[in-house]
Amino acid sequence: MSQFVQPNSVAATAIVVALCLTAPGHVLAQSSTRQPDAKRGAVIAAQGTAQVPACAQCHAFSGASDSSGTFPRIAGQSAYYLAKQMHDYTSSARANPIMSPISKALSADEIADVSAYYASVDSQFPPLATADAAIVEKGKQLARVGDAARAVQGCNNCHGPDGAGATPAIPYLAGQYAQYISSQLQMWKRGFRNTSPESMAPIAKQLDDQQIAAIAAYYQQVRGQQEVPDATDASAAKR
Repeated sequence: MSQFVQPNSVAATAIVVALCLTAPGHVLAQSSTRQPDAKRGAVIAAQGTAQVPACAQCHAFSGASDSSGTFPRIAGQSAYYLAKQMHDYTSSARANPIMSPISKALSADEIADVSAYYASVDSQFPPLATADAAIVEKGKQLARVGDAARAVQGCNNCHGPDGAGATPAIPYLAGQYAQYISSQLQMWKRGFRNTSPESMAPIAKQLDDQQIAAIAAYYQQVRGQQEVPDATDASAAKR
C-alpha cells in the first residue's frame, strides 16, 4: 500500500474499495436455498439457544453493546460481515475466549439468522466522551490521508467517507467504540488476529500506539458530529 492518491471520482473509489476487499477464504455454509430469518435471529439474540447464551448479554438486544468498548457495536453492520466474523471465530483466523465457543456451537443457519437480525437494527449512537481535540485531529488526518512516511494509506480509502463502511465486506468504523478499535488494531499489530492479512495486518504493524489511539478516538466521535434526521423528515423520506 504505497500509493496515497485520494479517490476523486466514483470510478476511483470503486477501484480502491475493490482492492480492499478480501476474497472469502471459504463459502459461508448456510443452506443455499434458505433465506436468513431475522425474526428467528432476534430470538437467539434475546434468549440464546440450548447451547449458547443470549447475544444481548454482551452486545445488548439493540446491538449497541455498552460504552466501555469491551464489546463492539454491531447494530447495522452488514449481515455478510457479521456472519463472516462468526465463521472466522470457528477457525484459527480469529480467536476469542467468548466468541469462539459460541460461534462453534451455532449452526450456519443460526449464524445467518442472528447476523440478519443485528444488520437490521437501527439503534442510536449514544453520546460519548471526546478525546483531546489535538488527538482527534491527528486521527482525522490519518483516517483521511494516512501517513506517507510510514507507507500507510488513509483508513477511509477502504472504510468509506469518515468510516461509513463499504458493504458488504468492510465494516463501518464511525461511532464504533475507541477501546474496541484500538484493541483490534493492536491484535493485528501483534499478530493475534489473522483476518484481512493482506490489508489490515500490514497497516496496523506500521502504526505506533499513539497513532492507533488517535484513529480510534477520531472514529468514536464521528457519528456524534453528524446531524440526526428529524422524525418528520424521516417520515417524508419514506413516502
